[in-house]
Amino acid sequence: MAQQIKGTGVALVTPFTAEGRVDFQALEKLVTKVSDGGIDFLVVLGTTAESPTLTVEEKQEVIHAVLHYNVRRLPVVCGVGGNSTQEVVHQLKTLDLRGIHAILSVAPYYNKPTQAGLFAHFKEIASATRLPIILYNVPGRTGSNILPETVCRLAKDHRNIVAIKEASGNLAQCMELIRTKPSSLHVLSGDDNLIISQMAVGMEGIISVAANSFPAEMAEIVNLTIVNKYDKARKVFYKLLPAIDLMFVEGNPGGIKCFLKHQGICENTLRLPLVPVSAATEEKIITYLKG
Repeated sequence: MAQQIKGTGVALVTPFTAEGRVDFQALEKLVTKVSDGGIDFLVVLGTTAESPTLTVEEKQEVIHAVLHYNVRRLPVVCGVGGNSTQEVVHQLKTLDLRGIHAILSVAPYYNKPTQAGLFAHFKEIASATRLPIILYNVPGRTGSNILPETVCRLAKDHRNIVAIKEASGNLAQCMELIRTKPSSLHVLSGDDNLIISQMAVGMEGIISVAANSFPAEMAEIVNLTIVNKYDKARKVFYKLLPAIDLMFVEGNPGGIKCFLKHQGICENTLRLPLVPVSAATEEKIITYLKG
């Protein structure tokens, strides 16, 4: 499985109806769209999916639905993380994860554990499942930063820790991680707007938000950089960069859901405490899509 966690992954949104229920018809349209666009693997129940607002029952339904809609049989990664180690382990043991290829597990948020605490947390998770694990480092959301030394220790001690989604935005930290990591560990970008620079220093792909709306473009950027065609990759990237900026200017997934609304994929509905982007940002999104 580790060899499959490369290239372009998409952090799928969870579409909701106007009444706030999970919109499975829209989810099928989204899975079809990104799969046809050349995505290499799907990521369900990540940050972009508004996972903290989903019930356990809804999470299970979304997992089963994505597996069912995945007619191209792409690898499917499932987010299972949280700030209670005991609860994450419980989810790993009770969720039906048959058909899931790997787990994406975010660093604990709010508690702000030390590096020793982060190591102990992921050690427990790695011991609780046989599935491959992708660590997820996103300090801007969690308040804790998994340092390269801690990542390398975890990867060396646990064979099923096979990758990390690195979204610190700190290029120096990314390079230190790539320089010191064991060869068995794959490093993926978690920052759409840094993808070319991060691929240039040695990352092997991305788990992308933008790929919900622009799967073909994100896949093309990644595929071109893999074969060192950076001149061509830059042309695609800079055309897409204004859209990426709009996706995040008022937070994720507010921006991407607005794009998807105007692409005819799903309603622009989020669950509180998240709300749709402002009318001004929506107008800019409409203008970008009109070309």
